[in-house]
Amino acid sequence: MVKTADPDLTVADICRILQISPRTFYEWRAKGRAPRCKKIPNGELRIRRADFDRWYDDCGDAA
Repeated sequence: MVKTADPDLTVADICRILQISPRTFYEWRAKGRAPRCKKIPNGELRIRRADFDRWYDDCGDAA
Protein backbone atom coordinates (compact mmCIF):
# COMPACT_ATOMS: atom_id res chain seq x y z
CA MET A 1 0.00 0.00 0.00
CA VAL A 2 1.38 3.41 -0.98
CA LYS A 3 0.71 6.34 1.33
CA THR A 4 -0.03 9.50 -0.61
CA ALA A 5 -0.21 11.79 2.44
CA ASP A 6 3.43 11.17 3.37
CA PRO A 7 5.28 10.22 0.18
CA ASP A 8 8.73 8.69 0.18
CA LEU A 9 11.67 10.99 -0.44
CA THR A 10 14.07 10.67 -3.34
CA VAL A 11 17.84 11.06 -3.12
CA ALA A 12 17.38 14.46 -4.79
CA ASP A 13 14.90 15.44 -2.05
CA ILE A 14 17.34 14.44 0.69
CA CYS A 15 20.19 16.33 -1.00
CA ARG A 16 18.04 19.44 -1.33
CA ILE A 17 16.88 19.28 2.30
CA LEU A 18 20.39 18.75 3.67
CA GLN A 19 22.09 20.96 1.08
CA ILE A 20 24.56 18.24 0.11
CA SER A 21 25.61 16.78 -3.21
CA PRO A 22 24.44 13.37 -4.39
CA ARG A 23 28.06 12.25 -4.15
CA THR A 24 28.08 13.06 -0.43
CA PHE A 25 24.84 11.15 0.06
CA TYR A 26 26.22 8.05 -1.70
CA GLU A 27 29.48 8.29 0.29
CA TRP A 28 27.46 8.39 3.52
CA ARG A 29 25.42 5.42 2.29
CA ALA A 30 28.57 3.42 1.49
CA LYS A 31 29.83 4.12 5.03
CA GLY A 32 26.48 3.22 6.60
CA ARG A 33 25.81 6.79 7.72
CA ALA A 34 22.86 7.67 5.47
CA PRO A 35 19.20 7.24 6.34
CA ARG A 36 17.68 3.84 5.68
CA CYS A 37 16.83 3.43 1.98
CA LYS A 38 14.77 1.05 -0.06
CA LYS A 39 15.36 0.25 -3.71
CA ILE A 40 12.27 0.31 -5.91
CA PRO A 41 11.94 -1.98 -8.96
CA ASN A 42 13.43 0.56 -11.38
CA GLY A 43 16.63 0.68 -9.27
CA GLU A 44 16.07 4.11 -7.75
CA LEU A 45 16.32 4.67 -4.01
CA ARG A 46 13.54 5.97 -1.80
CA ILE A 47 13.66 7.04 1.83
CA ARG A 48 10.55 6.91 4.01
CA ARG A 49 9.91 10.30 5.59
CA ALA A 50 9.63 8.73 9.05
CA ASP A 51 13.02 7.00 8.59
CA PHE A 52 14.59 10.27 7.47
CA ASP A 53 13.13 12.19 10.42
CA ARG A 54 14.36 9.54 12.87
CA TRP A 55 17.83 9.53 11.27
CA TYR A 56 17.98 13.34 11.34
CA ASP A 57 16.96 13.46 15.00
CA ASP A 58 19.66 10.91 15.85
CA CYS A 59 22.27 13.06 14.09
CA GLY A 60 21.63 15.79 16.67
CA ASP A 61 22.53 13.40 19.49
CA ALA A 62 25.92 12.64 17.96
CA ALA A 63 26.94 16.30 17.52
